[in-house]
Amino acid sequence: MQTAEEILNIKEVKPTAVRILVLRYLLEHKKAQSLKDIEAGLLYTDRSSIFRSLKTFEENKVVHSIEDGSGMVKYAVCAEGCNCDPKDLHYHFYCTKCGLTYCLLDNPIPIIQLPNKFKMQQANMVVKGLCDKCS
Repeated sequence: MQTAEEILNIKEVKPTAVRILVLRYLLEHKKAQSLKDIEAGLLYTDRSSIFRSLKTFEENKVVHSIEDGSGMVKYAVCAEGCNCDPKDLHYHFYCTKCGLTYCLLDNPIPIIQLPNKFKMQQANMVVKGLCDKCS
């Protein structure tokens, strides 16, 4: 598994102290995390710095965001080699009991044929139910 510093270097993102902390947090937790989750885990880092880091990561395809229906956007580290192209999109699983969101990397979202001159910007497929710990 790559380190936070290696990922930032590959994606050509300046490795500031806050960015390294946020990315390490995401890598350690392995499940998609909300801004609130990250803020609670990084007690000495302010919310706006965490948010700016997440937006920079998203713009540079270090993380992808997930709207899982919980009311909070969650963030997960992109898989190695991911460029957030349509071929890289995958399903997510949201546990309705514990609130955790999992990336289902082995389940790609099928390519959808859009009408002429339509351009997809984002696709989000969420399966809801109980995770292995809650079922």
